[in-house]
Amino acid sequence: MLKKTYFLFILFFISNLFSQNPSLSNTATVSVFTCGRGEQLYSTFGHTAIRIKDVKNQLDVVYNYGAFDFNTENFYLKFVKGDLQYFINATTYDQFIYEYQYEGREVIEQTLALSQPKKQELFERLNASLQSVERYYTYKFIDRNCTTMVADKVNQSIGQPIIKKVDDTSITYREVLYPYFGNYFWYNLGINIIFGAKTDHKAEQLFLPIELLNSLDKASVDGKPLVSKKETLVQSVKKTHDFSFINSIYFVALILLILLATRKLFVYKSYLFVTGLLGLFLCLVGLYSLHEEVLWNYNALLFNPLFLILPFLKINARKKLLWVCLGMLAIYLIVIVTKPYLVLMIPFIIAHLLMMFKLMSEKNQ
Repeated sequence: MLKKTYFLFILFFISNLFSQNPSLSNTATVSVFTCGRGEQLYSTFGHTAIRIKDVKNQLDVVYNYGAFDFNTENFYLKFVKGDLQYFINATTYDQFIYEYQYEGREVIEQTLALSQPKKQELFERLNASLQSVERYYTYKFIDRNCTTMVADKVNQSIGQPIIKKVDDTSITYREVLYPYFGNYFWYNLGINIIFGAKTDHKAEQLFLPIELLNSLDKASVDGKPLVSKKETLVQSVKKTHDFSFINSIYFVALILLILLATRKLFVYKSYLFVTGLLGLFLCLVGLYSLHEEVLWNYNALLFNPLFLILPFLKINARKKLLWVCLGMLAIYLIVIVTKPYLVLMIPFIIAHLLMMFKLMSEKNQ
C-alpha cells in the first residue's frame, strides 16, 4: 500500500510539473538510454528510453514508450491480435535506474548534442505525448515499439531523419533475432514456429535497442556527431545458464523418439492430429492477428492442418492424403533449408516422415 501511495504521488508530481511545460535551462541535457536484455520474454531484446535532465529546474525524468498494462481486459487476446495498446510513461531517473541495477541489466547513456531549441522541442513533444491521446499507440513488433518511437521523436525534433539503421541489412529479421534466444530453447522454438514470412525479409527497419545505439553513434547533425558523450551507468551482471536437458532440443528429440518407438499407429495418428491443431492455429492466427510477422506461416506445411482428418479417413483415402502431405513437407524442406532455425525443426521433420511412411504401409483389414 505504501508503494502504491508513493507511486501515485510521483505521478501526480510529474503530471503537474509537465502541465506547466517549463523552459529548459542552458545546462539541460537530453540522452538516450539503451538497456540490456532481461530474463522475461518481453525484455529479451532490451529496452530504449529518453532522459531529460535539468539541474537548475530540479528535473531528471525518464520517458519510456514501453509501458503496458497486464490488467488490460483480454490482455493475451489483444496481444495476439495486435491491437494491444502500449503507452508512454514518465518516472524519475532514480526510480527507472533502480530496476536495472536490481536485475543487473546494463544501461548505456548517450548524451545528444542538440541545440537549446531542439532540446526544448523534444521536451515539449514528449510531454504532449504524455498528456494526450498520443500517449497510447498500437504496438507492432518490428514497425512500432519503444525503440522506433524514441527514434521517431528525436528525428522529428531535429527536423530530419538523421537516425537511420547502420547495422547489417543484408540478413533477415529472423537471423537478427535468432542469437537472442541462445539460452532460451522454448522461447526460440515457439517464436520461430509462430513467425511467418515477413521475418524472412531483409532487416532494413531499425527496431532493436542495440541497433538504435549503433545508429546514434554514427549519426551527425550539420557535420558534427549527434552523440557528445557515451557512458555506462549500470554494468551488466553476467548470468550463467547451466545446461538443462528439459530446456533443450534433446528433450524434444527424446519425446519424439519415444513416440516413434511405440510403433503404434494409434499413437502416430494422435500425435499428427495434435500437430494438425497447431497447424490450424498457425493458419487462423494469421487471419485473426494484425501482426504482419505471423502472416503466411510456412511452418503449417510441417504442422499440417490436413493431419486433423487423417484418423477419420479410410485407409486408401488416408494414403492419398499422406502423399499430399509428403509433397507439402518436401516444399517445406526446400523453404527452410536456408533458415537459421533448421536445426530446431529437424527432429519434427524426421518424426513426421517416419510416421507418415508407417501409416502408408498400413494394410486393409
